[in-house]
Amino acid sequence: MATGAGTGTRTIDELAVLVRLAVRAVLGRLPEIVAGLAVLITVLAGFAVAGAALDDRAIESNPAVAKAEVLEGSTFTRTLVRFTAADGTAVVPERGVYYPRGLQAGAMVAVEYDVTDPEHVRVAGRTVLDAVAPLLLGILAVWLTLAPLSRWLHHHRH
Repeated sequence: MATGAGTGTRTIDELAVLVRLAVRAVLGRLPEIVAGLAVLITVLAGFAVAGAALDDRAIESNPAVAKAEVLEGSTFTRTLVRFTAADGTAVVPERGVYYPRGLQAGAMVAVEYDVTDPEHVRVAGRTVLDAVAPLLLGILAVWLTLAPLSRWLHHHRH
């Protein structure tokens, strides 16, 4: 009768074989994976622009303007502001203000927002067009990096 230790060793050996096969399959498709990553990043950037354009459209459909204070606690991904909506409600949008480039905590800035949903707020005078150039530069950098890497991996495939 077999002991438990022999079964455990055989299971580990079988797992090691499966891991080696999976690694070999991934390495064999690495050029395609890298190219796919570039495509995925490009598509996500496109969705980001489309989402920003929809947010701008919502703001432009029901516009209002207010003075907002840029708050402490802002991060790279969101800049918090506080403003008073037309109905007198104090608003601190959870996602922050759109197109915040150059804002500093404590500064006062004009914002445009959607009266029906004050969570949609952007710095006055800024639109999706302000986000397009940096996004395009980012996509260009991704392709300038990942396309040659994918090509190199393809030529050096085992």
